[in-house]
Amino acid sequence: MKNLWVRTLSGVVLAAVVLGAVIWSQWSFGLLLAALLVVGMSEFYALAEKQGSRPQRVVGLVAGLVLFALNFAFISDDIEILGSARQAFACGLAFLLLSLPAMFICELYRRQENPVANIGTTLMGVVYVALPLSLMCYIPMVGSDVWSPWVMLFYIFIIWGNDVFAYLVGMSVGRHRLCERLSPKKSWEGFFGGIAGAVAMGLVAARVLDGGYAAWAGLALVAAVSGVLGDLVESMFKRAAGVKDSGALIPGHGGVLDRFDAMLLSAPFVFVYMLFVM
Repeated sequence: MKNLWVRTLSGVVLAAVVLGAVIWSQWSFGLLLAALLVVGMSEFYALAEKQGSRPQRVVGLVAGLVLFALNFAFISDDIEILGSARQAFACGLAFLLLSLPAMFICELYRRQENPVANIGTTLMGVVYVALPLSLMCYIPMVGSDVWSPWVMLFYIFIIWGNDVFAYLVGMSVGRHRLCERLSPKKSWEGFFGGIAGAVAMGLVAARVLDGGYAAWAGLALVAAVSGVLGDLVESMFKRAAGVKDSGALIPGHGGVLDRFDAMLLSAPFVFVYMLFVM
């Protein structure tokens, strides 16, 4: 019962922080994403180290932050650096491009046993965590000239709706295992229940935002399916590392990767869907 209360309280606080940051301003949203990036990449590199790899933490984190900063600056109307914003953007892009081959150069002097795994996991941290969080910068602006938090909020609600309905349906009638090797508790019944809940939330979003019902239902379907796969991918990483949680930042919930794994994998799919459909 104590663990339930801790989990509930920390979940409420987390939801308040996330929703508050999204609603308050574009800058608070950016700071939230940047914080998730730093913690999430650190957790990923810790998982890789438990499997014997030695990723270049500092190089990877710097590359991830530069990638995020470039994308956030690209969509922000408030960033002007003494009239030379274009030059600053070009310098940041050049730094990012050079940081990738710099990983290979740094590995020359580390004298580790498995340089290929070390470079691979360093790059993978950028792709798995920093890239989707950078793409989330665009979600509130796809199809519009102004930043609107409501599109991002409903994307979050769709992911949460998928989780809640998958849990309720799976606990009630779940019999057939979805992927027992990675997640013994997930069932096909819960999977389809989660999709139904996500699509229902997508229809609510279409109603509230005066959007197309078919387009939002499709977005919810894309987010739900890719979100479940994202959860399984993170479970795969944790099982390989021999741990239950990716971290201990959120009491009762684990780490950032444990709570945002669905969004990390679904964000690129949702971004591309919104870009071409919505």
